[in-house]
Amino acid sequence: MSILTETFTLANKVEIPKVGFGTWQIPGGKTAYDAVANALKVGYRHIDTAQAYANESSVGKAIKDSGIKREDIFVTSKLPAEIKTYDGALAAFDKTMDNLGLKYLDLYLIHAPWPWSQIGTDHDRDNVETWKAMEKIYQSGRVKSIGVSNFNVHDLKNILESATVTPFVDQIQYYVGYTEPKITKFAQEQGMLVEAYSPLATGDLINNPKIQEMAAKYDVSVAQLALRFVIENGVLPLPKATSEEHIEANAQLDFSISAEDMNILNSMPDTAPSHTHNGTQG
Repeated sequence: MSILTETFTLANKVEIPKVGFGTWQIPGGKTAYDAVANALKVGYRHIDTAQAYANESSVGKAIKDSGIKREDIFVTSKLPAEIKTYDGALAAFDKTMDNLGLKYLDLYLIHAPWPWSQIGTDHDRDNVETWKAMEKIYQSGRVKSIGVSNFNVHDLKNILESATVTPFVDQIQYYVGYTEPKITKFAQEQGMLVEAYSPLATGDLINNPKIQEMAAKYDVSVAQLALRFVIENGVLPLPKATSEEHIEANAQLDFSISAEDMNILNSMPDTAPSHTHNGTQG
């Protein structure tokens, strides 16, 4: 059984393929269309986009043109981080659905707890309002699951106080050496699935000698080891790639890492020179 056909199960019993194909920083138009078309051809059945990526239309077209049944593809998009009102969120969802050209979405996330131009500022009250809109969208049946992205423990607790639906997912930056243990533990305790964007530390892990050595031991690439590490921690990786070769390689994860090596990887210090939460991903 390929890793691409394996699933995690969300708290509402919705099944989500264990590896997603991320489209952050993939420009709309031919580049995004071809990347998603190739990913679907290779066997990915989980595509992650966002209104902020400006590629939803290309992603939607590639999904429609693939010939694969809609119900066999898990599609995620995200509410722009700048939108922090109830009505604004409902309107933005409509726009995303128009862009994608789909009848329903599998997962819809609040992209961040603050607008990208105001990282770290307090939007607690606004996020509570926005979450109410997310719950309304969920209740409408137009989306099968809802969640958040870039939310830390404080942000999660803030919406949980009044939520009638607990977020099913928190999508965060997560990779070897940067696993956000507090957020991950809290989210998982609440029954949320943690998703990992930048699971390869945007490429910075590739040059780490310790990781290179361990990858050689398993006869896999550094990228494959890094992605498998995420899965072994019960977290869902969202690798992105535009070359067919990388798209295919990132899906070849049918091996397991020993408990001893997982301990080594889990205790590694941060290997990337910079890791800020200010990219418009997850």
